Amino acid sequence: MTDTSAESVPDLVDSIYRTESRRVFATLVRLLGDFDLAEESLSDAFAAALQQWPREGVPDNPRAWLVSAGRFKAIDAMRRRARFDASLETLAQRIDTSENELTNEEQVADDRLRLIFTCCHPAIDPKIQVPLTLREVCGLTTEEIASAFLTSPPTMAQRIVRGKAKIRDAKIPFAIPSLADLPERIEAVLSVIYLVFNEGYSASAGAEVTRTDLSDEAIRLARLLLQLLPDPEVMGLLALMLLHSSRRTARLSPEGDIILLEDQDRELWDRDLIAEGKSLVQSSLSSGHFGEYTIQAAISAVHADAANAAETDWQQIVAHYDLLLRAAPSPVVELNRAVAIAMCDGPEAGLALIEAILQRGDLTEYYLAYSAQGELLRRMGRLAEAQSSFNHSLTLAKQEPERRFLSKKIAMLKETADQ
Repeated sequence: MTDTSAESVPDLVDSIYRTESRRVFATLVRLLGDFDLAEESLSDAFAAALQQWPREGVPDNPRAWLVSAGRFKAIDAMRRRARFDASLETLAQRIDTSENELTNEEQVADDRLRLIFTCCHPAIDPKIQVPLTLREVCGLTTEEIASAFLTSPPTMAQRIVRGKAKIRDAKIPFAIPSLADLPERIEAVLSVIYLVFNEGYSASAGAEVTRTDLSDEAIRLARLLLQLLPDPEVMGLLALMLLHSSRRTARLSPEGDIILLEDQDRELWDRDLIAEGKSLVQSSLSSGHFGEYTIQAAISAVHADAANAAETDWQQIVAHYDLLLRAAPSPVVELNRAVAIAMCDGPEAGLALIEAILQRGDLTEYYLAYSAQGELLRRMGRLAEAQSSFNHSLTLAKQEPERRFLSKKIAMLKETADQ
C-alpha cells in the first residue's frame, strides 16, 4: 500500500478513473462477459476505492485492485439475484474461480484490443462498430460520439444499445481472432484505432485540443496489433500516429492555444518518434502492398524531413495526395490536396479547388474547409471575403482552442482592414 493522505485520495481516484477506467472495464468485460454488468461493477469498484483507500491506503497496483473489487461486486450482485434466476449462481461460481485471470499481465494488456475486435465483429452493422468502440473501449460519452458523427444523442444511444444487444444475442466472443481470420478483420480495427488516436490528438469537442491518454492508448494498441500481424498497413498506421505524436509538444502554446504546423518550433519535435515512424514507412512502402495509412504517413514524413516550413517539399506532398486520392478518395483528402497545391502553385489554384468542393455540397459542416478558404483569401488580399469565411468557420468549430484561434484571425483581419 502507498501512504497517501486521506484528503488527496478523491483527486487520486479521479485521476486514476481518467487514465485507467476503460482498461479496468475491458478486463471486467472479459471476466464477466457482459457490458452492462461490467459497467455497473466498474462504478462499484471506484465507489469502494473512495471508501476504503482513505482508511487502508492506496494499493501498489490500483488497476488490479479495481478489477478485483469490481469482480467481487459482480459476484455478490449475482448471488443476491440468484434466488430469482438459478443460472446466475452458476455464472457467479465460474467468475469466482477465475482469480488467476486477474494476474495474467499478458491477458490484461490485450483486453482493450480484444474488446475492439469484439466491437468490430463482422456480425455487427459497420455503422455501429465505430460508435460502439468509442463508447465502450474509449469511454467517450454518447453526446461526444453523436457530435462527431453529426447525429442526435438519442439516435446514437439507440445504435450503441443495438450493438451491445447483438454481441449478447449472437454470443460474439471477447477474443482476438485466429491468425487465419485476422486479415479479413483488420480493416475495421485499424479504422477504429485511428479514430481513437484522432479523438485523443484532436478531440471532437471540449475545452482542450488533446486527450493524450487516448492517443497513447491507440499507439499501444497498434503496437500490439503489429506483433500479432506484421501487415504493411498496420506498420503504416503506427508510423502515421508516431509521426503525428512527434509534434505533440509543439502544437500548443503554454496557454493552450493552437500553433499551426508552419509556425511550430521544430526543435520541440520528438526525433526518436520521427525516426521510428520513418523506418516503419519505408518498411511498408518497400512491401509494395501498402494503403492509405502508409501514404498519409509518407506525407507526415515529408513534413518531418523539412528543417523549417519554407523547405517543405510541397511537390512531393501533392504527389502523395494524388496517390491517396486514388487509394481512398474523400472530400477531406481533396481539401488537404488543395491546400498543398496552394503551397505549390499559389493561393488562387488552391482556392478554386476548395470552392469547387463546397459548391457541390461537400464539407459544408467542416470548419477547416472554411478556415482554409479564409486563409487563401487572406493571402490574396481579399480581406472582407476572408473574414466572412473565418466567421463561418467559427460557427462550426467545437473546440475552445479552435474558436480562440479563429477569433484571433478575425480580429487581425479587422485590424488590417481598418488601417
